[in-house]
Amino acid sequence: MLDAPLRGDIEVKDRRRRADRRTVTVRLPGDRRGADAPAAPRSGFFSRIGAALLAGLYRTLAEDADRAAYWVRHVRNGVLLTEIAAWSTVGYTFLTETPARHHPVILALAGVVIVAVPGLLLLPLHEMMRDSRGPTLFYLWSCTTTVVVIIGTRLDGGASSPLDGLLFVTLTFTAVAYSPYGVVATGVMMTSSYFLFVELPGVSTSGLFFLTLLGSITMICALASANSWAAHDRQVMLIRTQETLAATDPLTGIPNRRAFMDRVASAVRDAARDQRTAVCLVDLDGFKAVNDAGGHAAGDAILKAVGIALGGAVRETDTVARLGGDEFAVLADASAGTSGEMLAERLRAAVAHAGGVAGVTASVGVAEVEPGDDVEALMHRADAAMYRSKTAGGNRVSSLAY
Repeated sequence: MLDAPLRGDIEVKDRRRRADRRTVTVRLPGDRRGADAPAAPRSGFFSRIGAALLAGLYRTLAEDADRAAYWVRHVRNGVLLTEIAAWSTVGYTFLTETPARHHPVILALAGVVIVAVPGLLLLPLHEMMRDSRGPTLFYLWSCTTTVVVIIGTRLDGGASSPLDGLLFVTLTFTAVAYSPYGVVATGVMMTSSYFLFVELPGVSTSGLFFLTLLGSITMICALASANSWAAHDRQVMLIRTQETLAATDPLTGIPNRRAFMDRVASAVRDAARDQRTAVCLVDLDGFKAVNDAGGHAAGDAILKAVGIALGGAVRETDTVARLGGDEFAVLADASAGTSGEMLAERLRAAVAHAGGVAGVTASVGVAEVEPGDDVEALMHRADAAMYRSKTAGGNRVSSLAY
């Protein structure tokens, strides 16, 4: 079962979605749209397919520093793997009696790879992994490796050359780096390149076997990639759920003290950029009498009602939190022609309306964030103003200047 505040939020959002879906159709002279109008062009369908493929290929690799560091380590491992493969190719070219023996082109390509690939470590990898440059780097890396391997295989006798086995190494690397879409795209690119530039114009049995094997490895790697990304998504969802629970008051469903103080700290930092905000501390009057008369169930009902009332008195971008017990707090924008005192008065009136039947009102203290302020001093001013309202009899608003 959902708490009342959560049900209220869901209902409001559902009404807005339904409102957004309402459209008004305006018919122009000569407009044939209607029941007998021709079907809409299918370009929309193909554009959606293209957008889905693009999103799959360019899935964001990292959203935080830890995940970006993971991909940077992956790049480093890829550089090491590429260096080992290039040096192995040099040894193969010098030590085996094949068409590749001492072949200058193969040796030159291996030399370029040995010298150039470590240069990837000079790129701003931590930043690149957070946007489309990350997937682009991996795709270009795979394409370049495929070109080099195909050229070496062709010069070493085609399908009989063992150099084409390096494609398997590259494809396996993609399984732990790319999205499933990227693995399939890379596998298709490798398979078609091998068929066009190694097998043709003649097709050998060994070549067809290699192509079949390459296609099978592509499917296996795509499945491994899908499982890896699914596990990552589940982990991210679990972490975000835990973070949400840790920042949410379980009774009212609104932010708790921890989340509120984090947002106050951000507001204090933003005050240097002339973004005026106000902190209001709301302490309930008469709440103990409700608990004494009706028990904790009656008190919980009042707390939920107050949370809803405070949320309805501010904008969606403002923060309403429960600090604990019968104390609430509001962090709101005070730069849009609304002073802290006006905001606090709205909050007082909202609580008086919500708790009127039970005789619950609110003592509200307000303090506006000023440049050079700090969190402790700000909260102390708001707290002192709230106690001034409380000692004056309650159901009123007080403020303290900087």
